[in-house]
Amino acid sequence: MSRTDFVSTGVAQLVEHRSPKPGVGSSSLSSRANIFEMKKIVVYIKESYNELVHKVSWPTYSELTNSAIVVLYASLIIALVVFSMDFCFQTLMEKVIYPH
Repeated sequence: MSRTDFVSTGVAQLVEHRSPKPGVGSSSLSSRANIFEMKKIVVYIKESYNELVHKVSWPTYSELTNSAIVVLYASLIIALVVFSMDFCFQTLMEKVIYPH
C-alpha cells in the first residue's frame, strides 16, 4: 500500500467515524461506547453500595456522640487559644505603636 492510498483511506475512515448524523457511518460505535460507559457507571454504583453496606464499619450512636463532644471541646479550646493570642498581640502592638 502506498502512502497516498493510506492517506486517502485514513481520511475516508475519519469522515465516516466523525459523521454527526445518527444513521450514517459508525454512529452505532458511539452508541455502543455510551452503553459501555453506562454499564461501567452502573457497576461502579453497585460496588460502592455493596462496600458501604457490607464492608464499612459505621460507628454506633454513642460513639458518634462521644466523638462529636470531643470535637466540640477541641474546637472551643483552639478558639480560646487563638482569641487569647490575638488579644495579647493586639495589646502589645497598641503599647508599641501608641505608648502613653
